[in-house]
Amino acid sequence: MRLVLLGAPGAGKGTQAQRMQVRHGVPQVSTGDLLREAVAAGTPLGRAAKVVMDAGQLVADDIMLGIIRERLARPDAARGFILDGFPRTIAQADGLAGQLVDLGVSLDAVVLLDIDPEILLRRMAGRRSCRRCGRVFHVETNPPRPGDRCTDGGAHDLFQRPDDNEETVRQRLAVYALRTQPLIEYYAKKGMLRRIDANGTLDEVDARLEAVLQQR
Repeated sequence: MRLVLLGAPGAGKGTQAQRMQVRHGVPQVSTGDLLREAVAAGTPLGRAAKVVMDAGQLVADDIMLGIIRERLARPDAARGFILDGFPRTIAQADGLAGQLVDLGVSLDAVVLLDIDPEILLRRMAGRRSCRRCGRVFHVETNPPRPGDRCTDGGAHDLFQRPDDNEETVRQRLAVYALRTQPLIEYYAKKGMLRRIDANGTLDEVDARLEAVLQQR
């Protein structure tokens, strides 16, 4: 399975990708995680990304594509992957298509998680992340289960990201709509785009996602 998940910040891409990763045995590929990993490791691409990020600018498409290329070349991605948060521009989508041609594979589907913006605001206000393992939880809909432990065996160290306040969320949603609509149209024209209703419980959205993937 080779899948791209599209959706606004807080639509549930990361949570659903985590669940699918366990169920299907293919890695979740998150650009945010990859950037942090590359910067921490001090790789050439990571150093280039850090300079841009420290200046408060968006990481250039060529750097992102290089990081994605390295990730998809790892052995665990040979059977498939779930791209979470990538691509974000037409240039990245074109670059990804070229990389997949080089690998001799293709995307199975691009799934857009549609959700009401007002619901997103409530979702993101309750979102929490673990400082150590990076897993994302929600205080109401997806809290850590009893006995659930972090990668080091201890309890999850949860915190709220500073950009999850209402004003910042509204700004992020506006930027998302502006930048992502062309990408939605790009994949729709290729006949690859599928939409699911991302309102509802995790299990309900999970079931819709699995159902649309069965349409391959």
